[in-house]
Amino acid sequence: MSKYEANIVVIGAGSGGLVSALIAAAVKSKVILIERDKMGGDCLNTGCVPSKALLRSAKIANYMQRATEFGLAKVEVKADFKAVMQRVQDVIATIEPHDSVERFTGLGVECVMGEAHIIDRYTVQVGDRTISTKNIIIAAGARPFVPPITGLDEVGYLTSDTVWEVKEQPKRLLVLGGGPIGCELSQAFAKLGTQVTIVEMMDQLMGREDSDVAEHIRSRFESDGITVLTGHKAVEFKNSREKTLICEAESGQVEVVFDEVLIAVGRKANTDGMGLDKLGIKLRRNGTIETDDYLRTAVPNIFACGDITGPYQFTHTASHQAWFATVNALFGFAKKFKVDYRVIPWATFTMPEVARVGINEREAQEQKLSYEVTRYGIDDLDRAIADGEAHGFVKVITPKGKDKVLGVTIVGHHAGDLISEYVLAMKHNLGLNKILGTIHLYPSLAEANKFVAGNWKRNNQPHGLLKWVERFHTWRRG
Repeated sequence: MSKYEANIVVIGAGSGGLVSALIAAAVKSKVILIERDKMGGDCLNTGCVPSKALLRSAKIANYMQRATEFGLAKVEVKADFKAVMQRVQDVIATIEPHDSVERFTGLGVECVMGEAHIIDRYTVQVGDRTISTKNIIIAAGARPFVPPITGLDEVGYLTSDTVWEVKEQPKRLLVLGGGPIGCELSQAFAKLGTQVTIVEMMDQLMGREDSDVAEHIRSRFESDGITVLTGHKAVEFKNSREKTLICEAESGQVEVVFDEVLIAVGRKANTDGMGLDKLGIKLRRNGTIETDDYLRTAVPNIFACGDITGPYQFTHTASHQAWFATVNALFGFAKKFKVDYRVIPWATFTMPEVARVGINEREAQEQKLSYEVTRYGIDDLDRAIADGEAHGFVKVITPKGKDKVLGVTIVGHHAGDLISEYVLAMKHNLGLNKILGTIHLYPSLAEANKFVAGNWKRNNQPHGLLKWVERFHTWRRG
């Protein structure tokens, strides 16, 4: 084409799409952002924001239930479920202006509501409008994957998209899937008074984490009254007198009775209906769009970022990818930038939280690394004891005899905040000696990061040198 209406058309107004549009507008390019549903995408409307709002209510309920631990009179705690769910919607409404059409229009982004269809590498159609563009960024996100289990449609089901529409608290909730979404929502509902059963096909909860992490969380869940069935495969749903799930386990067939079932077994990329196959844009085996190191698809001027391409389906990773996709689309003719996945943190916001950056112990073993593990038990931390949250641990993976941080897992109160120090350290190649030599405020949870560095230092003492130092001090004493 000799003339284009836009420099970039961005498809999808979730985290990746919003950041892409923002960056493109900031460098004075003409950008058109297309969204078929709600601005803010999953994170604002059905994911991060509502789930954390629900977890906050659950945490407050939990503290109320623990009142006597803090020297307070025992109180009866009963959730007003409609009010809790209304608060979730109020939180969404409060944050909504950050991602609104009005805000992005004011920042120079043209926002178009409708279903996008890519006609060819330079043309996108929305309703009756045809837009010519130099580049396209696909950031259409993902949706909950619903497995084809016999009888599921007959019993009816909830997903992380639809659970926010529930107004009456389920008495018995079955959660299918023990990953981050399943674990967070299971514990939230349990703390609010629902009887919860988790069914997970793998041998542990949080399948990506080390077994000691999974066991710690399982123990906490069971103390909350959650029934945890790992190693159980969902086979069939039945709806006769009561809704029932039939599972296969090593011990034989198991039946789980429930009132509502929440499906949380993963997410599927939103690649349908855009005409990607006609363009020759390839998908990976898991259904995500295949991109190169610069986030280009098989069509060089069409890029993808966020959940629709992976490999990490996190809001912050989508934002991270958006910079690379946008800069490469607009300025790749001069210089291209490879997307950097070296330091990607994530957290599961259970109680306690689980946060990780880099590799864990299992991955170190799989990579056959020569490594060592240094731990610090948060049950020993003054602030955690004072807060009544003296549980969990910090676990750091380093090369044998070196203080370089290869990975960190934190299980504990505010682990999602504590992990940031290690994200910075890994990003800028700061070792445990630097963390140990940094003043940490007392009393704070962040001291756990310094104390684990101190444990590493003790484990790597120069014993030969210290013997000579001891002799020196003996000599000085005469």
